[in-house]
Amino acid sequence: MNRLQATKAYQQINISSEAQTATPHRLIGMLLEGVLKRLAEAKGAIDRSDTAAKGASIGKAISIIGELQGSLRDIETNEVAGNLDRLYDYMSRTLLQANLESSNDKLNEVAQLIIEIKAGWDAIGTLQAGTAEPA
Repeated sequence: MNRLQATKAYQQINISSEAQTATPHRLIGMLLEGVLKRLAEAKGAIDRSDTAAKGASIGKAISIIGELQGSLRDIETNEVAGNLDRLYDYMSRTLLQANLESSNDKLNEVAQLIIEIKAGWDAIGTLQAGTAEPA
């Protein structure tokens, strides 16, 4: 096993271990981080003209977004959930276009949306933990 394979194996074990002990809130945070990681991988693949890696990374990002979208509840009656549902749908369609066009701009657009969602999600966790002062 070379060093890269060993590093990837360690990361998988570490992620799996963290997921087993994570709160539901943290699991969503991990999924959001996973999307960002896959988008960064896709951007690198575009820069290297590695079509296969680009497609694989974008496909994984779309899959994770699908999991996030599938975790939403009451999208018909909950305004926030409904808005997130539509936003996740938009992001998936934008990523399909990014794959077809090898567009870093479209990847950056989705990354920015995920960063904004993650910032809000992280703030909820901070408030739940009681470590944030009310505004």
